[in-house]
Amino acid sequence: MFHSKHDSLRRALLFILSHNPPLPSPSTKSYLLLLRPQKSRHSTTSTSDDHHSFTVSYLTTKCGFSHEDALRANKRVRFDTPVKPDSVISFFKAHGFSLSQTTTIMCKIPVVLKRDPTKAILPKFQFLASKGASPSDIVLMTTKSPNFLLRSLNHIVSFYELVRRFSPSDLKAIAYLTGCPSSIPDVRVPQNVKMLLDEGLTNANIHHLLRTRPSVLSSADLKKTVEEVKQLGFDPSQCNFSVVLLAKKSVTKSQWDAKVDVLKKWGWSEQDFSEAFRRHPHFMLCSEDKLNAVMSFWISNLGWDSSAFRIRPMLFGYSLEKRLIPRAKVVKYLLSNGLMKKNASIITPFSLTEELFLKRCITCFEEKDRSRLLTLYQGGSGLVQRNYGIESCLNS
Repeated sequence: MFHSKHDSLRRALLFILSHNPPLPSPSTKSYLLLLRPQKSRHSTTSTSDDHHSFTVSYLTTKCGFSHEDALRANKRVRFDTPVKPDSVISFFKAHGFSLSQTTTIMCKIPVVLKRDPTKAILPKFQFLASKGASPSDIVLMTTKSPNFLLRSLNHIVSFYELVRRFSPSDLKAIAYLTGCPSSIPDVRVPQNVKMLLDEGLTNANIHHLLRTRPSVLSSADLKKTVEEVKQLGFDPSQCNFSVVLLAKKSVTKSQWDAKVDVLKKWGWSEQDFSEAFRRHPHFMLCSEDKLNAVMSFWISNLGWDSSAFRIRPMLFGYSLEKRLIPRAKVVKYLLSNGLMKKNASIITPFSLTEELFLKRCITCFEEKDRSRLLTLYQGGSGLVQRNYGIESCLNS
């Protein structure tokens, strides 16, 4: 009987085990989970692929994107219907943008394809137009730097008012925005303007920077350059401070040193350079080749002293072909024929206006000399070649 009960118990246990297998080990359980279908995840991936496919296809076929540009844009913006992007393209076309210009804008800021153009863009165009911007101005600004479209209307109005503060008219302010639209969304511009005002720069100085090289106001290290200019002995309140600032900011250190070396090659000392720079800092914006050509002409061909340029460094800015060479021929004739006073400055004729130069250096003489001087002057640049064939010109 004992054995009968034992056999019954064993059979019951085997039945339970056969219908309830042991639990899998952790590694087995993890493997089984990987085999289970994950419906929600598959659905999300499929939807994402659909968005990707439609966006890339739309950008390449409708907008003229290259496949690479379309893939890059797809990382920033996706859509599954053409409704919004079609409305954006139609908007730009209605406002005078060509398809290539529209494509350029969309490449730079693809997110614009998901905006409502009548709400997000039109008010900004209308504001600019109200201040005198022409349709072509707006097209140029937007194509060059469309990032400002991503800024709010209030930001654009505030930035315009900042520029207008230093501009004599709305048209001048718009000219600045047209020339440098990348500065509109740049937060460094108002910060730098405030810093310059705190340093003592006049409104005229800031207007000069806006008019000549607006990108300077977007500089990350403008404060450092201001300090460098002050250490050279220039006063921020003086009218030429912006010119010095422009020269220092526009010329790299290596370019600066190379230009100084050119001048030293022609006999200048550090003191000569410093004196010339204080008198007319703008001359450092001339290229190395221009500085060298002018010095070569003045010293090697004319045999004159380079100190003239230390006293009147603005001479570097004059055209060799149109001013320096023709007038040098006249001055040489006057000197060789005793028609100039011994104590007269040979520098002055080069800085006179055209009218005064003719009156004082040509038409005031007798017919014989006047005729010869006029011939020399009018033919003064006739033989000047691109490589500065100066000697043949002077001897003609």
